[in-house]
Amino acid sequence: MPIEDALAEASKAMERKIKIALLERNMTQRELSHLIKENPQQVNRAIKGDTAPKSKELRKKICTVLNLKGMK
Repeated sequence: MPIEDALAEASKAMERKIKIALLERNMTQRELSHLIKENPQQVNRAIKGDTAPKSKELRKKICTVLNLKGMK
């Protein structure tokens, strides 16, 4: 599997896990963004797998808040 495909699959897996965690908590992305005090659009980009440093930082915050161990 080419590296690009592996990265895309990992990104999709992370997005699925975050969305499942939000559903289990009956929480929207907007509520999550307010909770971590970040812009909803930036939170969405982070969840979708953006590779910018800010998005990586936000994914760490999101995983901490949603208690997703091993996902940071």
